Amino acid sequence: MQKDHGSSAPSTPTSARLRHRRRSNEFNFEMSKTNGNHLLINDLDKYKSMWIRACSSLWMLGGFLLIIYLGHLYILAMVVVIQIFMASELFNLLRRAHEDKRLPGFRILNWHFYFTAMLFVYGRILSHQLVNTVTSDKIFYKLVSKLIKYQMVICYFLYIAGVMWFILTLKKKMYKYQFGQFAWTHMILIVVFTQSAFTVANIFEGIFWFLLPASLIAVNDVAAYFFGFFFGKTPLIKLSPKKTWEGFIGASVMTTISAFVLANVFGHFQWLTCPRKDLSTGWLLCDPGPLFKPEYYPLPGWLSRWVLPWKEVAILPVQWHALCLSLFASSIAPFGGFFASGFKRAFKIKDFGDSIPGHGGFTDRMDCQASN
Repeated sequence: MQKDHGSSAPSTPTSARLRHRRRSNEFNFEMSKTNGNHLLINDLDKYKSMWIRACSSLWMLGGFLLIIYLGHLYILAMVVVIQIFMASELFNLLRRAHEDKRLPGFRILNWHFYFTAMLFVYGRILSHQLVNTVTSDKIFYKLVSKLIKYQMVICYFLYIAGVMWFILTLKKKMYKYQFGQFAWTHMILIVVFTQSAFTVANIFEGIFWFLLPASLIAVNDVAAYFFGFFFGKTPLIKLSPKKTWEGFIGASVMTTISAFVLANVFGHFQWLTCPRKDLSTGWLLCDPGPLFKPEYYPLPGWLSRWVLPWKEVAILPVQWHALCLSLFASSIAPFGGFFASGFKRAFKIKDFGDSIPGHGGFTDRMDCQASN
């Protein structure tokens, strides 16, 4: 019995160290069982976290506005970069350093599937713009036309090559881990590219159709945070303990008002409403479509006489569309955040990463955008 105790004693400190060797984004969800203790209104450090969150948000907002000003191609590049960061965070979620050391090149295989999916999705969406960009160079035009013609075949063989690569790297006693990573990689591709395909298509139909939904999601997120910060007392959902009914309702009202106002503001800029037919970066001029031509509505006599100095008000038809988008942004998009919260709870982590101070990783910031 003494030998048994002696042999097990050295393992105790090691196991203790292993238990406490956590990633910076791991979180102990057993610290509190009640939702009320997690509410922002009860958080003693809420002003410090709000300051950090506000500063990083201002930096992101400044960079975002600059990219919007630069145009369609730069917005596309921004989406691609964000996707790469998201994929990296999700790839790392189920990786184990010990197993990866025994599988050299396995991470490269994940990225092989990722860039194959990128070629498949973006190749189909951007083929028309790419052809219009290279029409002046006959040799380059023929090359691009051939690549677009055989794009599906190229993607198919790249994927088959990846599957063959995966099969050839299978190792005894590692099958379960490797097939788990294989399935996880495909799930990431579905999550990342399914939504982004529509996002990129919207960009070239007019920046307006990318900017307005993204802005409404951001407004809803910020409004929910501040309403919950100052007034939140009633927990909304157990998956996300800091979410409150006060924040949800306040954010819905603010999102609806913002949608009507922002649609009017954005709709007056041709740079935002004109579609882009190629991959150039020049300034755009076009005739506004019917959605962006104002319609005039007469005001009641008593209102124009005693309250407002106008007899009629101009409203863009797209503002009514914006109200529908606001309903989606305030009622459906938050479920992307709830899904991410449940996902993080399943893996016992607080954030997907720590790239953005006060916000976590790129996946944490894009969870609601992914459902838009």
